[in-house]
Amino acid sequence: MKVEADTQANIQADIQSSAQTYHEVRAMQPMVAMRAMKRLLKDPQATEQVFVIIRALSGDAIERGYRRFLLTSKAEQILRSPTSLLSVLSNREALTQMPEGSLGRAYLGFMEAGNITAEGLKDASEAHEPGALPGDSEIETYALRLRDQHDLWHVVTGFGRDVAGEACLLAFTYAQTKNRGVGFIAFMGALKLRKVFGSRFISSMWQAYQMGRRTQWMPGQHWEVLLSQPLVQVRAELGVSEPDRYQRLPLELVMG
Repeated sequence: MKVEADTQANIQADIQSSAQTYHEVRAMQPMVAMRAMKRLLKDPQATEQVFVIIRALSGDAIERGYRRFLLTSKAEQILRSPTSLLSVLSNREALTQMPEGSLGRAYLGFMEAGNITAEGLKDASEAHEPGALPGDSEIETYALRLRDQHDLWHVVTGFGRDVAGEACLLAFTYAQTKNRGVGFIAFMGALKLRKVFGSRFISSMWQAYQMGRRTQWMPGQHWEVLLSQPLVQVRAELGVSEPDRYQRLPLELVMG
């Protein structure tokens, strides 16, 4: 049908419009973000729209994060490593060999329980833009690491993959990265879910945001090293507090 063809054409146009290399500061594209948000609210499984929104509103967030990353003591070692974080997280055999109670084993359990893979975020981010981040430059390597850390952050913070947990992790992530695209998704999600679940949900998101502000800067962590350490120790070292408001949400909310 012509309407469907026009809709698909508009989606492709927005994706191409938001696409840009990470060598440049991105121009803000609020209309692209709004159209992608409408699609995401209509179909929460349309994960690729999340990346369209983030690209459209990220501005200089990646550049600022990269400059901060270069100031960390671990940056040089991470950037010189021939092995990507994605390849480490994809090696389930190696994760299985890590100590019981370690971050690596907890991460493996999280991925297996959700029947998801480390490559899933990569596939979603490149659904309509293959090879958008080849990782040929240091800033692209940083951007890829930031993308691939998402599920590690779930495990470390204690926010699940349910609708409430994803929203809380977005609030946490915004506090950590100050990426306006992430903040916009978190805000719109909060408005939608508040209508359904009430003020308790807003309280849990606010706590998640405050957690993100207090926690050590997660994008700069050497996750390849932390994977073998006890999860309890990793949380303590990073200053991650217990998300008790999220944990007290009713089961029917958490399971979304």
